[in-house]
Amino acid sequence: MSEASRSWQKKGWIIAGAAFAFCFALIPLYNIACEHVLGIKLDQGAADAEAAAALTVDKSRVVTVQFVANTKSKLPWVFNAEKVSVQVHPGELTEAWFDATNVSQRDIVGNAVPSVAPNSASLYFNKTECFCFTEQLLRAGESKRMPVRFVVDPRLPKDISTLTLAYTFLENDIATKKLAESNQAAAPAS
Repeated sequence: MSEASRSWQKKGWIIAGAAFAFCFALIPLYNIACEHVLGIKLDQGAADAEAAAALTVDKSRVVTVQFVANTKSKLPWVFNAEKVSVQVHPGELTEAWFDATNVSQRDIVGNAVPSVAPNSASLYFNKTECFCFTEQLLRAGESKRMPVRFVVDPRLPKDISTLTLAYTFLENDIATKKLAESNQAAAPAS
């Protein structure tokens, strides 16, 4: 192998290593940009219930939390919030309910994708329990009532008086297919 070939090979390894390091660094940079620059809360897990209960309730302030319930167009579910909105005091643990009905003739597994608006408020909106944390199975024709328990952090900026909590249900195609295969395998032969 010539000296020029070895030099190019060495440069290739350096470029490949730099590209790998750059890609690896994108994940924490993305998290920093979303959470600290754009105010988008990426953590989808439950907030610590004890920490939420320990917050001081700000009785001098009222925040309106609006609820929006959507389904992706191909998902044959009816999905609604039981209330359009609630008034809460920051620091107060609140519960809201959503209803879903599978209007199809097949069992379907769905996932709810949440979002909070304005984006900057998502850092102050903490769910201690939510149907969005897990897959939801609705059998053909089944209806289900699902809770979300949340607390608005008292540190929510004073200029924000209304939050919108929106959910969009999507079919989990892989889980639904596995469920159908499991149901088919368990069905007695005719």
